[in-house]
Amino acid sequence: MFRGMRLGAGVLAAALAGAAVAQAETYTLHVTPQTVAWGNYDAAAKPVLKIRSGDTVVFDTLLTSSPPALAKAGVPEAQIEQSLRTVYDQVKDRGPGGHILTGPVAIEGAEIGDTLEVRILKIDLAIPYAYNAFRYGAGFLTDDFPYSRMKIIPLDRTRMVANFGPGVEVPLHPFFGSMGVAPPAAFGRYDSAPPTINGGNMDDHSLVAGATVFYPVWAPGGLFEVGDGHAGQGNGEVDITALETSLVGTFQFILHKGVKTEYPRAETPTSYISMGFDDDLSRATRKALLNMIDFLVAEKHMTRDDAYMLLSVAGDVEITELVDRNKGVHVVLSKALFTGGT
Repeated sequence: MFRGMRLGAGVLAAALAGAAVAQAETYTLHVTPQTVAWGNYDAAAKPVLKIRSGDTVVFDTLLTSSPPALAKAGVPEAQIEQSLRTVYDQVKDRGPGGHILTGPVAIEGAEIGDTLEVRILKIDLAIPYAYNAFRYGAGFLTDDFPYSRMKIIPLDRTRMVANFGPGVEVPLHPFFGSMGVAPPAAFGRYDSAPPTINGGNMDDHSLVAGATVFYPVWAPGGLFEVGDGHAGQGNGEVDITALETSLVGTFQFILHKGVKTEYPRAETPTSYISMGFDDDLSRATRKALLNMIDFLVAEKHMTRDDAYMLLSVAGDVEITELVDRNKGVHVVLSKALFTGGT
């Protein structure tokens, strides 16, 4: 592996010709009270692991519900992870959000103004169940459902479906609802719930294994955190939870020095994805559209007029989540549109 290089088509030959070879490392980051950030992204946080560009990290992550709540909803005591019990018992420094995030991980040499490429190599289910829950005061239809309910949903890891109920099976597509870097220092200890310019709780179900997310670096080291595992989710996450579960994720980190970006974006093997986050859905949509236009101008050398037109005739505008104060809108554009290659 050549550190700091994207080894995609077009750069491999250059890398072989001139880049210095360095052995990439693989690390495993287990969930302990010392390796979680409960409910926040923070530029002042101390990293729990330091790596180099090109390295890979295997992250254990936890669902967020408390062990007593899971037991009350019907999860057998033997299926409640000991690591979840330990974290709930020992971690007192929490908030302002509710997600149990693993990290932060610092990438050597990452500085403000760089871009961090995070390749999602693999995502595995860690436990045989998920939960979905709603409560009054949260969720898009909270006034229509002014009470609380939690449902335990068995996961069939062989067939990769969730047994939602009699005659109802939901296909599984595991992904992390929350993946992000530290925000600018001026944000302070930022709530893990509303997504923003650091990524975070994006809840985009397209960010499965094989996808890549590009983050602006807002703090030294980048300080990547991940959690809020979902076995599956529809666009919108309308009741405030998905198929909430514990996952194991394998990520590779590539640092792009001096490559400045202002907003997270993503790619799948087949699509480009731009993002927009705002408490107003119209403003979130505007941000996502303008971010895709900027990408097409910079990377595909299109005029702004043509980029705008292309989004109208071929782009898909998706509401990825409605329930985390900042709404999420992503614009998806097929790579197949570009006959000269991706």
